[in-house]
Amino acid sequence: MIAATQAAPITFNTALPVAKDEFMLRQQFIAIESGDDPSTVNRNRSEIASITTLAYGVNNKLAVFGVVPYRDIEMKLDMGSQRVRRDSSGLGDITAFGRYIFHQNNQQGRSFRLAAFGGVKTPTGDDNSSDQFGILPPPVQTGSGSWDIFGGMVVTQQTLAYQFDGQLSYRVNNEAHDFEAGNVFRSDGSFQYRVWPRILSGSVPGFLYGVLEANLIYQEKNQINGGNDPNSGGTRLFISPGIQYVTRRWILEGSVQLPVRQELNGNALENDKIARAGFRVNF
Repeated sequence: MIAATQAAPITFNTALPVAKDEFMLRQQFIAIESGDDPSTVNRNRSEIASITTLAYGVNNKLAVFGVVPYRDIEMKLDMGSQRVRRDSSGLGDITAFGRYIFHQNNQQGRSFRLAAFGGVKTPTGDDNSSDQFGILPPPVQTGSGSWDIFGGMVVTQQTLAYQFDGQLSYRVNNEAHDFEAGNVFRSDGSFQYRVWPRILSGSVPGFLYGVLEANLIYQEKNQINGGNDPNSGGTRLFISPGIQYVTRRWILEGSVQLPVRQELNGNALENDKIARAGFRVNF
């Protein structure tokens, strides 16, 4: 029997289970636009990524996940009197992690779950690409070259009309080729509200949810040759409106992450917007 799909966060994880011996496939397409003040460094970075996630339910509490990204990155910047374009594309760093639901309370028409997760990011992407100007800078490489670990907690409160998800996570980034990205702390929240149909009936093929998410991300300064990079790290706060259409076996979804506050160090590159679209299938 195939487990029914349910509304879920678009920009982060959920504590809802993957049924025993079932699979869940999630495909997302992400477009990221970043830039800075033309009076300073005058850089513009864009990325289009395809993120494929496959999950397997070991049992009703434990699920394992594999995440495979494909990245297409372009940066335009001033080099002397020239405006140059530097780019790369290919497989990114593959991530594997497990999630365990250690507390659940199911009642008629509602459920509450707490879960912990942890995993590792592997250096499968290319971190040594070059062009006619030399080795590409880390923001243009498709991989980091380092083995990084992460973990956190996630909570889900679900009812027939709405769902709330929250997450706290921390990622430890390690050094490769004299470069170490700053460690990252995240706090995320997602509220999904059923806007159609307003009255439940057995004849409806699916459900339409409005989604509103918030993402608070703090990153420490990068390390270059053992010293702090003064133009890296800081705090970003995003508000992410979105929409989901949910059926028994699949979900269609989309959202836009809009930066409402960015307190970054030096000339660190600011995000302009992040757009996401994708689907999820249980089988």
